[in-house]
Amino acid sequence: MSTSTPRTRSRFRARATAGLTALLLPFAAMVGLATPAQAATSVTATYAKVQDWGSGFEGKWTVKNTGTTSISTWTVEWDFPSGTSVTSAWDADVTGSGTHWTARNKSWNGTLAPGASVSFGFNGAGAGSPANCRINGGSCDGGTVPGDNPPSAPGTPSAGGVTDTAVTLGWTAATDDKGIKNYDVLRDGTRVATVTGLTYTDTGLTAGTDYSYTVRARDTADQTGPVSGARAVRTTGGDPGPGPGPGPGPGSKIKLGYFTNWGVYGRNYHVKNLVTSGTAAKITHINYAFGNVQNGQCTIGDSYADYDKAYTADQSVDGVADTWDQPLRGNFNQLRKLKQRYPHIKILWSFGGWTWSGGFPQAVQNPTAFANSCYNLVEDPRWADVFDGIDLDWEYPNACGLSCDTSGPAAFKNMMQAMRTKFGPNNLVTAAITADASSGGKIDKTDYAGAAQYSDWYNVMTYDFFGAFDADGPTAPHSPLTSYAGIPQQGFTSAEAIAKLKAQGVPAGKLLLGIGFYGRGWTGVTQSAPGGSATGPAPGTYEQGIEDYKVLKNSCPANGTVAGTAYAHCGSNWWSYDTPATIGSKMSWAKNQSLGGAFFWEFSGDTANGELVSAISTALG
Repeated sequence: MSTSTPRTRSRFRARATAGLTALLLPFAAMVGLATPAQAATSVTATYAKVQDWGSGFEGKWTVKNTGTTSISTWTVEWDFPSGTSVTSAWDADVTGSGTHWTARNKSWNGTLAPGASVSFGFNGAGAGSPANCRINGGSCDGGTVPGDNPPSAPGTPSAGGVTDTAVTLGWTAATDDKGIKNYDVLRDGTRVATVTGLTYTDTGLTAGTDYSYTVRARDTADQTGPVSGARAVRTTGGDPGPGPGPGPGPGSKIKLGYFTNWGVYGRNYHVKNLVTSGTAAKITHINYAFGNVQNGQCTIGDSYADYDKAYTADQSVDGVADTWDQPLRGNFNQLRKLKQRYPHIKILWSFGGWTWSGGFPQAVQNPTAFANSCYNLVEDPRWADVFDGIDLDWEYPNACGLSCDTSGPAAFKNMMQAMRTKFGPNNLVTAAITADASSGGKIDKTDYAGAAQYSDWYNVMTYDFFGAFDADGPTAPHSPLTSYAGIPQQGFTSAEAIAKLKAQGVPAGKLLLGIGFYGRGWTGVTQSAPGGSATGPAPGTYEQGIEDYKVLKNSCPANGTVAGTAYAHCGSNWWSYDTPATIGSKMSWAKNQSLGGAFFWEFSGDTANGELVSAISTALG
């Protein structure tokens, strides 16, 4: 094989090429996509006492969608007088805090089409009736107090005085035409306090635990406004994770996936798909790809997809449509909503990738200025609460990728040191790195061990070793775990890459094993076993020689395994890709190697029910 093929042909090349096609959409087309939704959402909640037996009663709430678009979730809140309480409930999850009660839909009855309704019931003790009813933060009658607008959202809370068991929050005031009465403080979506001031100290927390806080205002008519942006807080103590930044928690393995900003175009893959597929509950981290590196700075990759695209209610994570005048839309706002619903997820903004790595050589000439620019962009007040750190995806330092770099073996270390200094100990700083373990290959070109002290972990790109960039073959699995007889190039396996990085001094707990949610394939192949000749790349949906797992599992099912991964020979096409079974074996290997976990490229290649993510989550535990 030529020296320009392995590991210089990265999975980022394939995906980023497709992404740039999307980035070049005519402005007029984008304007059409950004048209605000015309449909409206409205929902009501009505209460009835079904039975009363003196010392207790049975109550029933009925939730009805009175709007013109579907809703995907509902929450009913009310107050009981002292001495009245809920003792049991059905068809909703009901919790109480003092005299305040909150009911949330079950997983199976949250979606309501226009005009549809659903009821839930409860048994109560006492003789009181509900008051101050709110549904999804609004009035239970579907309207507002005549002549009195609801309050605005308060500012995103700040967090200070964080200890093992407490945090002090502060926020800027909301506004209202009749005046603000007080503020609800919500922890992980549940109200924990109502205060009249602009600060609150939450106590009784668990050490080393992640929490998400929002605030909403109540006006003098007790109308609630929209919640603020979310502030992620990790209490001190516990296991800090694999590196200097906030890790995944005690004894946890990292389960990280890449979300591509261009996926919202031709692939029609959105943040909400992480919810509907069941994926969000099974991952710990998301890398948002990609931001660009230009003129020595971190820059926006696709402003329309990142923060401008307007989402309709049915596309949105929380079933609420974007408005034309809200300050943040697009993927960033959807990721914010995802974190509010799944506060355990950490999100990093990934910069570079195959297509945009050409800006790193200039940037690392002044690592401090580069780090400052990245910090200012990631921590922009419009979306600072969305991101928990930065991922640097340089392909490849002091080696050749789409172009060749001669910055020297210390350039990557200097960059990571500057990033850690600027982002500090409470943000994640990570990098995607080469898996070329050949003698004199890309791992040997850079001081990855020296940079590891400043990194929380490395995403080792243990895939794309072989593919139809060598059009005539030989056919070979693009993500072999181990070597095998006839492998075209020694050093191009996951095991050899991990072994070399560990031998150079990178801690095992800072290495994540990479999984591709796609296959690489050739056509013109007559031999089923690896090592056959070919005439070119197999047809693919977005690029020749590449296809998503969700397509291949049906169009060309795996019929063989080699070196810990799967392959398939269908007609004249030959594909290699990972299946749930091979992923399970790779995760067991990763655990035996004491690795920090696994990551994958990328979410949209999985099935609609997230079977590859499930395989990773189940096997890693």
